[in-house]
Amino acid sequence: MNKRTQIVAGNWKMNKTYQDGRSMVIDFLENLRNTDALAILCPPFIHLQMVSNLIKDMASVRLGAQNCHEAEAGAYTGEVSVEMLKSVGVDYVILGHSERREYFGESDALLAKKIDQVLAHNLRPIFCCGEPLDIREKNDHVAHVAQQLEGSLFHLTPEAIAKIVIAYEPIWAIGTGRTASPAQAQEMHAAIRQLMAKKYGEDLAQQLSILYGGSVNAANAKELFSQPDVDGGLVGGASLKAGDFATIVDSF
Repeated sequence: MNKRTQIVAGNWKMNKTYQDGRSMVIDFLENLRNTDALAILCPPFIHLQMVSNLIKDMASVRLGAQNCHEAEAGAYTGEVSVEMLKSVGVDYVILGHSERREYFGESDALLAKKIDQVLAHNLRPIFCCGEPLDIREKNDHVAHVAQQLEGSLFHLTPEAIAKIVIAYEPIWAIGTGRTASPAQAQEMHAAIRQLMAKKYGEDLAQQLSILYGGSVNAANAKELFSQPDVDGGLVGGASLKAGDFATIVDSF
């Protein structure tokens, strides 16, 4: 079995001016100690070229985008294509984040098209899945996540699936300060791996990196990442503080 890649992706969301973002990345790189794990910086579009320049000589730090359009190119004012992202050094693209699903109405079918577009350009999707609180309280969380995986990923070949990073994000724990317990995180990560194994086989499922996203911070990262099926984190607010984010990457 291949050792799974340990990943910490920092999703800045809609934060940081150009100047503040540049200062933060420089501080983060100076604080970073763990170069065995892969750190992925996912800033807003205006920062991508700048971050790309700052990390170009670092094998353990990669550049990610927070979104893309599903079309190759065209009259889509305000949108950004995968080809554009690739041209500035992007390696990963976050897709299916709960905020995109909720605020912008992104469906499983639309996300499948975006997944295809990212893979067509040899970039790697970070595919987000997860349940809201009412689904969790009804104990339907595994079925809910299974539906998201099936709707957006299960059309892919095994070769394509091997390029996907999955991020499980319990929506009730995003930005709320409330975190799934390590046991809850492990339960869902194991369930996701089992779903992928059922579709694509145990060997491939064991190779997939599955990240936890939901109020990960410098204090709880180590315990979360110690769970056998938790391969890292998709970090929101804590990724905006250079020292905290470096501590999280160092938590393995």
